[in-house]
Amino acid sequence: MPTDEEDRFGFDDTSDVVGSTVGRLIPQVVARRAVTVTVDTDREVYEVGDPVEITVGFHNRLPVPVSVTTPTKRLWGWSVDGMVGASDERRYMSDTPAVIDFRGGERKRVVHRWNGRFKRTDGRTRWVDPSPGEYELAAFLALDGPDRPEDRTTIRIG
Repeated sequence: MPTDEEDRFGFDDTSDVVGSTVGRLIPQVVARRAVTVTVDTDREVYEVGDPVEITVGFHNRLPVPVSVTTPTKRLWGWSVDGMVGASDERRYMSDTPAVIDFRGGERKRVVHRWNGRFKRTDGRTRWVDPSPGEYELAAFLALDGPDRPEDRTTIRIG
């Protein structure tokens, strides 16, 4: 459950009306390029079934506020080997755009805990342990196109 300082997406919910207004004047092509994403884990090697702590960072490299508009309500996401949220479940997202605001130079950080298992929904929902091997974790701003801000890291399981 979000605290008073965080909204439902894990970000600080302190509003900055002036910054938000100025940020919306920056063209989307510039705002998208201004924000970088980093992803890191608490370890590089895990045993099968170990939880993985994923830290996702977002940084507005510009000294002015920017607002990035996403095509759906999803602001950001994470994936394991291309599976969003380590799940093959179909996601139904509202086509209503959402906006993420950044102050000039602002950094946002979200810590997420993956349970270390894949969710499979082929007729019945089940959780599957991964096979031993290397897996690519990615984090991204939920934007369309090849230029969406994202980062990747590799972990080893087993």
